[in-house]
Amino acid sequence: MPTLDIDHMDRRILEWLQKEPGINAAELGERIGLSQSACWRRIQRLREGGVIRDQPVKIDREKVGLNTMVFAHVKLTSHGRSNLAAFSDTVSHYPEVLDCYLLLGNVDFLLRIVTADIKAYEQFFFEKLSQLPGIQEVNSSIVLSDIKHTTVLPI
Repeated sequence: MPTLDIDHMDRRILEWLQKEPGINAAELGERIGLSQSACWRRIQRLREGGVIRDQPVKIDREKVGLNTMVFAHVKLTSHGRSNLAAFSDTVSHYPEVLDCYLLLGNVDFLLRIVTADIKAYEQFFFEKLSQLPGIQEVNSSIVLSDIKHTTVLPI
């Protein structure tokens, strides 16, 4: 997909949409000095160009009972493409896995996992994660507290 030309005004729109995802085109246009219709057209262009993928609702995980966050470093026994693809495909279907990154280095994947508590993570680990074929090693790091978590990109 070709890169979309993004000017200064587009960047200002993106900054505001990241900070206030629910802001409407009229209010946004007023803040950055554009008419509502011009602002709306730019937002639509950014959506159609794939720059704006979605505008998620942010939920406090602890308020919905997901009190434990774990970063799992996963090393596979073999690095063939089929092993990487099979692992990626399988973990992408686990709702507990929020993020999965393929890494270059001493481990193959980094997973961010949320569960209700340590016991629930233990169950997830023994019944799902450790049962996947080709896993050599999993090192889990339990998050004590969130210091900074953002989806806002420094545009």
